[in-house]
Amino acid sequence: MSNEIKSKWSGKRFGNGWLKKIAVGALALLLFSAAPLDSNAKQLIPKSKIFDLMAPGKELIRDKELYNGTVQQSFAFDNVNQHIYVVQLMAGGQQLPGEEAPVSGAKRSEQGDLTLTKLDIDGNILGHMFLTGFGHGVQIGVEVEGNTPYLWTETDSVAEGKDGWGTQLARFPFNNGAILTPDSPSLEKHRLIEGVDRTTVNIDPANELLTMRYRKDGVFHFALFDLKQVKRNKYVPIADVLQPPMGTFQGFTSYGGYLYILEGNAFGNNGSVEPYGNTYITSVDWRTGNVVDRQLFTGGGSLTFREPEGMAIRIPNMKHPQKAQLSIGFASNFTPNRWGNIYYIDKLVPEKSLKR
Repeated sequence: MSNEIKSKWSGKRFGNGWLKKIAVGALALLLFSAAPLDSNAKQLIPKSKIFDLMAPGKELIRDKELYNGTVQQSFAFDNVNQHIYVVQLMAGGQQLPGEEAPVSGAKRSEQGDLTLTKLDIDGNILGHMFLTGFGHGVQIGVEVEGNTPYLWTETDSVAEGKDGWGTQLARFPFNNGAILTPDSPSLEKHRLIEGVDRTTVNIDPANELLTMRYRKDGVFHFALFDLKQVKRNKYVPIADVLQPPMGTFQGFTSYGGYLYILEGNAFGNNGSVEPYGNTYITSVDWRTGNVVDRQLFTGGGSLTFREPEGMAIRIPNMKHPQKAQLSIGFASNFTPNRWGNIYYIDKLVPEKSLKR
């Protein structure tokens, strides 16, 4: 993913004392504040514990093949059926029905063509789809209705430079082997905010909330919506916060009252050095837009390549949604056979107990 914003922050806990030491503290607080919303909207933000970002990372899957050999871009969980969905840029050299010849990887990226791989919880391939003209696959989500999983992705890709990026959101059921375009009848499309681009999406399965990252007037935001209302075409945000300054953005997810943002690079890029790299997770309070914590994530330090790619919430047992896992994806191995990996943090604590 592109390096959208540079960071100068350390990996230390954030607290009032630290903020008082910087001359631009007042400006930082202004930048991180939530957009004004009425009190009724803010009351809809659920109270929850926060993931302790200093907790050790645990391994879920490691070095798993995906349908294409490209870098995984993001992933999401079907927590009811215990499946994983991973999205990647479509590999070059493939020719789909209706195409006159095999298409290069560069052209696939420009067009926003994606490959979606379905895995079991152990990382074994169960199926795939092709999503042509959808975007960059920066982040996806899964919603389960009954026992039927629905994917949430960006769609209606528009080329910017060498890559295509989504301009609105799509919801569709998984259909093994299917090839979708932005005009496919199985797509249910949602334009949540007018006049924005770089739209990407994530689902909080415990609280039935949808988070959309978007760019407006060159600035990245995150907006939180009630999932049921979105499906009724009622697009009123519960919260809207600015993205804090950071290095290479790599994904996001949300759980309860907190937003989690991933950044970092593969080993050997932008200061990422083995074995710890520069993969940071930032937590943001949805009510205020303030950064609560930012920590270096060291899980998967022995992976080859190790580029952070995507975040998601896993709930091993939906009867106990309070026992959640904050999951972090990595790409490993080398071209043309990149592999998928997922690590997680499962320690939830009251915010006041974080040691700053």
